[in-house]
Amino acid sequence: MITRGAAIARALEWFDSGGLRDTLARRVAYRTESQRPDRRAELAAYLEDGLAPALAAMGFAWRLVDDEGSPAPFLIAERIEDPALTTVLSYGHGDVVGGPTLFLGSRGAFNFDLTVRLRDGAHHSGNWGGLLANPATILANAIASLVDARGRIVIDALRTPPIPASVAEALAAIEPGEAGGPAIDRDWGEPGRSPAERVFASNVLEVLALGSGDPERPVNAIPARAAAHLQLRFVPGCEPEGFTAALRAHLDAHGFACVEVTPAKSATMRATRLDPAHPWVGRVAKSIERTTGAPPAILPGIGGSLPNDCFADVLGLPTIWIPHSYPGCMQHAPDEHLLAPIAREALAIMTGLWYDLGESVAA
Repeated sequence: MITRGAAIARALEWFDSGGLRDTLARRVAYRTESQRPDRRAELAAYLEDGLAPALAAMGFAWRLVDDEGSPAPFLIAERIEDPALTTVLSYGHGDVVGGPTLFLGSRGAFNFDLTVRLRDGAHHSGNWGGLLANPATILANAIASLVDARGRIVIDALRTPPIPASVAEALAAIEPGEAGGPAIDRDWGEPGRSPAERVFASNVLEVLALGSGDPERPVNAIPARAAAHLQLRFVPGCEPEGFTAALRAHLDAHGFACVEVTPAKSATMRATRLDPAHPWVGRVAKSIERTTGAPPAILPGIGGSLPNDCFADVLGLPTIWIPHSYPGCMQHAPDEHLLAPIAREALAIMTGLWYDLGESVAA
């Protein structure tokens, strides 16, 4: 039987010989733009021609599940060595986040629009200023009733539930940010919380887009309409089904009945979090430390959002994510990239982890 060290050495030899680079070169050549409906055939080819042969070579049976309502097909592969052994479910997609780290869940995301429509057209500000309500002024004040000038959420229904002690303990040694990135605004967001608690364990309400009239070519007219697109990132303990009603009730109570609240067409992602004290967290962290010689950073959840609720809530599985990139990778940009040293280390980490999972079952 191959030893753990030999398995990792073999994986690194494959990396050093250019094996990973060549494999990635073939796969990134597929134009897998999931936001474009005309790329469905290309996405299917990426799965069927790019990934499936590699899975089949390892003894996996695979199939494509294609729902016309989804942006891309799913590839599901299965290999059963013995039904009595531990089952491990792996999931992946094209997004990347900061490495080498463990994260145990993600914040949810609820996007919505606020719109004020008062009349059909704009009217001269000299003739009508002071006589006509301004939708931009109304909308600005409506937003200010939700989140204050320091980024603190004002509406109680959208605020953060108490942070569990195990989560606060896990975040105590975490410092967000990266070299070359923007400086963190220490006095922004929820008072009394560390930067790590604010981004990984707190709700945040952001204005993503705001408009009225034409800021590039303003004219002396009171606009007829104002609109904003907002996003609430939220942690476990919040029920997104009640967000719209809570916003409506709050705006009505504060005199903003004319402000429309419309949930965005994009699906709401629910928040998830595996307790840092869960036994599987310790098992995975111990394996990574055994490979790298250093304990991994453990984040109870990332600031972004993922469909992790499919696994954590629907299937009831403990979920642990092991990212293989870093914050400056420029994800979703034309110059998105992967650093070779991080990819090499990730390959060693995952080889060691799979070995340890099999070894623990055998023991």
